[in-house]
Amino acid sequence: MTSATTCWRRTTLKWIIDPVEPDWPRTPEAAIALQERLRPLVSTTTDPGLEVRAVAGLDVGYADDDRLAAAVVVLDAVTLETLDEVVVLGTSDFPYVPGLFAFRELPSLVTALDRLSVAPDLLVCDGQGLAHPRRFGLACHLGVVTGLPSVGVAKTPMGPFTMPDDERGSATDLLLDDEVVGRALRTRAGVKPVFVSVGHRLDLDRACAEVLRLCTEFRLPETTRRADSLGRLQLR
Repeated sequence: MTSATTCWRRTTLKWIIDPVEPDWPRTPEAAIALQERLRPLVSTTTDPGLEVRAVAGLDVGYADDDRLAAAVVVLDAVTLETLDEVVVLGTSDFPYVPGLFAFRELPSLVTALDRLSVAPDLLVCDGQGLAHPRRFGLACHLGVVTGLPSVGVAKTPMGPFTMPDDERGSATDLLLDDEVVGRALRTRAGVKPVFVSVGHRLDLDRACAEVLRLCTEFRLPETTRRADSLGRLQLR
């Protein structure tokens, strides 16, 4: 899917931490303990030389029979050309517990990331990053285990916020326990905002800028839209 004139890095991801450990949590208590252990590894600083050329959208969709499709789509960050895409079909045996969605979705997403032929510079997750009760949502978890910059883009807020102005690019702070954990970002004029939170190795300003440039026509980033569409297609 890459153009003949573009040379993209093709490599296997080198996991910074074993993403699915031999003792991968099977209970909410064990999952919370792992979140607490990994949370201090999150960085909210952008590397000075970070250049985002290839950006991956990650989304997990579910069928009525509890099947899931974990989709990863890699785009050229400038042209939004699709460079690579992978879907992994599976199921999850982890219970549906708020704040622990990563433990239902991360194993299949890890498999999908491992099958990519184009290495992304940024992960855009359909979900939360620091906007999470323990400040360790899916975007943080994936960023820490891959070592890649990551951002969470959610459709619903995790805390209170003031509605931003109607203009595209307007933003207001998203709060949780009186702490700024993200922003409500207006990606289209007059359309309800999305909720951006840092995952790993990005500051909030850069995270919002990267999300905004991926929202050229619609409310959601093109990365999320294509990953969602790909997963839905596989679940039909």
